[in-house]
Amino acid sequence: MKHFTLSGLLALTLLVGCSSSNEIVPDVPPSVLYSEAQVSLQSGSWLTAIEKLEALDSRYPFGAYSEQVQLDLIYAYYKNDDLALGLATISRFLRLNPTHEKQDWVLYMRGLTHMAQDRNFMHDLFNIDRSDRDPEPVKLAFADFKKLLERFPESPYAEDSQKRMFALKNRLAEYDLATADFYLRREAWIAAINRSQELQKTYPDTIAARKSLDIQLEAYRQLKLDDAAKRTEQLIELNPL
Repeated sequence: MKHFTLSGLLALTLLVGCSSSNEIVPDVPPSVLYSEAQVSLQSGSWLTAIEKLEALDSRYPFGAYSEQVQLDLIYAYYKNDDLALGLATISRFLRLNPTHEKQDWVLYMRGLTHMAQDRNFMHDLFNIDRSDRDPEPVKLAFADFKKLLERFPESPYAEDSQKRMFALKNRLAEYDLATADFYLRREAWIAAINRSQELQKTYPDTIAARKSLDIQLEAYRQLKLDDAAKRTEQLIELNPL
């Protein structure tokens, strides 16, 4: 009797899943398959749309619908929370179509997809503050929206991108604040001061920057640096919450 390792079973499951997905999509002309995919997209049936679009993409990679199929897949993956697949499709599209007329939209979707990687359903559901979680997807999203604004300032997605950058900046500032607070609670006074000052320099117009002054003040007091503590107190008075 053969025995499979857990990793082997997982790999087998993935292979079966991929092959069965292709099998359930009828072998019909591309125009029919594309029309069916559009109906699924419009009705919000993301998984069905993805199955049909993936079939189109694999069967007719250089067909008349090729570019639009990839664009539709980017959107469907995002809506279905298949974020890694969405990012892979975006990378492929940008590599193959570096001057495409919808490049601003693709950059916008990459920003949204990176933002979605920072989202956690359970945290949203129970309103849990997780400012200390890894902000790398946030940094990537910020860079995407920034690139969109620099390259396509007249894009219809520019205004929303700017608003999202403001929210992302606050998210990054909150992460730095959580880090500074962590150092303070561990009595790493110098590290707490350095992170607080870095936050104030990088994100000066955020609430987190103002809150970091309290951490900085406590750290200076613990180090008995009276002059620095007094200057920080003055900054707090000038910047009330």
